[in-house]
Amino acid sequence: MELNEYQAKALKTAVYPGKGVKAGLEYTLFGLLGEAGELANKYKKTLRSEINPYSQREILMDELSDVLWYAAAVANELGYSLEYVCQFNVAKLAARRAAGELKEHE
Repeated sequence: MELNEYQAKALKTAVYPGKGVKAGLEYTLFGLLGEAGELANKYKKTLRSEINPYSQREILMDELSDVLWYAAAVANELGYSLEYVCQFNVAKLAARRAAGELKEHE
């Protein structure tokens, strides 16, 4: 599935207050933060109980999918396609690497 196709399908399920105005942006941003926190918390629990996080792949992927949904919604609230956001990010990182700002860890 292409990113813009995903975004269009995901946004068909987007029911939240304030769509298209400041309240919608706030709602989706806070949702993104909440879902990212849930993903981090699920991973943290593997550290506490010394569970191999890879044995929790499905649980982590489920939370990651929620992060992606909110990222698509935030992009939409800002007037961008998810594909454009990804292209922007890749170009920004390539420029940083070319400028020597990104280095391999030894």
